Amino acid sequence: MPDVTTEASHPLYVPLAPLTAPRAEEPRRRRRPPVPPARPAEPPAAGSVRPAEPVATRPARPTRSARPARSVRPTDPVAAPSAAPALRLAPGRLRAGVAAGAGAVGLLWGLQARPSARLDVLFASGAHLTGLLAGYGVLVLLLLMARIPAVEHGVGADRLARRHSLGGRYVLGLIAAHAVLALCGHAVHTHADLVTAAGDLLSYGAIAAATAGTALLVAVGITSARSVRRRLRHETWRAVHLGALLAAALGFVHQLAGPDIAGGLLTRWLWSLAHAVVAVLLVWYRIVVPARAALRHDLRVAEVRDEGPGVVSVLIRGRGVDRLRAEPGQFFRWRFLRRGLWATALPFSLSAPVRDDTLRITVKALGDHTRRVRRLRPGTRVLATGPFGALTAHRRTRRKVLLLAGGVGITPLRALFETLPGGPGDVTLLYRASDSSSVVLREELEAIARERRADLHFLLGPSDGSFDPLAPRALRNLVPDLAAHDVYLCGPPAMARAATASLRRAGVPASRIHSEDFDHA
Repeated sequence: MPDVTTEASHPLYVPLAPLTAPRAEEPRRRRRPPVPPARPAEPPAAGSVRPAEPVATRPARPTRSARPARSVRPTDPVAAPSAAPALRLAPGRLRAGVAAGAGAVGLLWGLQARPSARLDVLFASGAHLTGLLAGYGVLVLLLLMARIPAVEHGVGADRLARRHSLGGRYVLGLIAAHAVLALCGHAVHTHADLVTAAGDLLSYGAIAAATAGTALLVAVGITSARSVRRRLRHETWRAVHLGALLAAALGFVHQLAGPDIAGGLLTRWLWSLAHAVVAVLLVWYRIVVPARAALRHDLRVAEVRDEGPGVVSVLIRGRGVDRLRAEPGQFFRWRFLRRGLWATALPFSLSAPVRDDTLRITVKALGDHTRRVRRLRPGTRVLATGPFGALTAHRRTRRKVLLLAGGVGITPLRALFETLPGGPGDVTLLYRASDSSSVVLREELEAIARERRADLHFLLGPSDGSFDPLAPRALRNLVPDLAAHDVYLCGPPAMARAATASLRRAGVPASRIHSEDFDHA
């Protein structure tokens, strides 16, 4: 029989204190065979950092008052997949589509290029190619951040954000190359110095507009640097990023005046159509869809419940919430309409499956905004955009699954722990925390493990300790056939990076390590 709950036995660990509440009666129809008594662990040798064999323990059942609320029933049957699954665009198809568009832009340039050995023509040809690619790149960046459900669900919000960031650097490089090549070409053509040529170019209105747009994009790039972004308030960073929309509009004005686009009616029409499509998608998915959802579902805070030191669960109820088609493992961007919170959309995962028109998130106080969440009152109106994220059951490729959580990263994995299909021993949850007070939703996890006869291990100990419970050998001790598992990973960035490296060294292919980084979501 699988281990219901184990605590790794090691002198550096702080073991979980047993629950002392009296046991609640278990319904007869769900009675399980008793868990074997715990085996005493041999004390480690002096100076040893090798953990002893994990010890199986029988956790006390939570009291009736500690049972999850109606919206979080771990003893309910595993949720069946939706009859109409959400559309998903595979990452490979997205890359192929972007590459095909870049190829079409290159073909457009090639059809209009004039072969010549003159220096000014060579500079001009290079300026035209880099300018067209930069304009196309801006459209791609806006498309990636349009929050199109098929793209978000297939690729994942964190991967989209990383590609958006990387693409932004390429676009700025293309714009810089375009400006330098155009300036050099004009200087050679007019036999003027660079300063005179620059002043002459800026006298054209379309070029002046493009210069202003470039300045806005540079500001966006600077504020996106990690060292700068950490020092900025989120509202400031967001306001600067909205300038990218104005930069795209100014660049479009410049492109329509250039010879590559203005040279033919069909070219102007196609280029304008591409910009119009991206603009419509941005307005539809970032403004119209959230506003329509707010009116349709009327989401409001129903309850704020303490889960531990600095951690609360927020229950949010509305009308027809099932039509949101939220899947376990996904997240929403939440905007709570109260002072101090309404201006910021906060990304929080669902910490339980959707039931009875109720959504639940579990939040740890890590900053000003998350500390204000615990002071929410029932009845507060909520605007929720989503669902987003690809950390869902559709990524699964193997019968056996390991869920690896760190800290408050347990929230999406708790929902998956309850709902991922599988028999006894097919699903294992490892929960890494610094000490017992950092364990979130313990009673619910243990109830789910008992009901599903799944493996649940709490790995407690300091992150800077001499023993690493996430080292390859330690992971293989807990999950002997680790390489045959799919792994769902969610936790703080440093923990996630270290765990990914350990999993790879333990033989898990990168294609079967599924994670989502909310720093980029």
